Amino acid sequence: MIRITASIALDESELREDFLRASGPGGQNVQKVESAVQLRFNIFASPNLPEPVRARLAVLAGRRLAANGDLIVFAQKFRSQERNRADALARLIALIREAARPPAPPRRPTRPTLASKKRRLDGKKQRGATKLARGKPDID
Repeated sequence: MIRITASIALDESELREDFLRASGPGGQNVQKVESAVQLRFNIFASPNLPEPVRARLAVLAGRRLAANGDLIVFAQKFRSQERNRADALARLIALIREAARPPAPPRRPTRPTLASKKRRLDGKKQRGATKLARGKPDID
């Protein structure tokens, strides 16, 4: 079991890993070794995710969510397959933890105080007087 939060743990059998050749500039090994990892996790078929977390995860996943419900995490940052596997798993765990956090409470709109309104209007009056003083002098 992979521990995500205190109440959420994923079974390792729910994850599917595919190994691919990494893209980018090559060397001697890049054309032969499949070091990139594509980690797949079906969020709709998982019995371990609560429904609100599943809904938030689907929104957070964005383009990484396939039509069949698979969340696809692609990792090719490192040259070794093991480090890419660990990177993909860490990114999946971070995404699920983000979805598991409760949403922020809605903002309650507040009104400015009377003193702050007066300060704002006094500042506008001062600025207006400064600009008025810049005008052409009266010639009598």
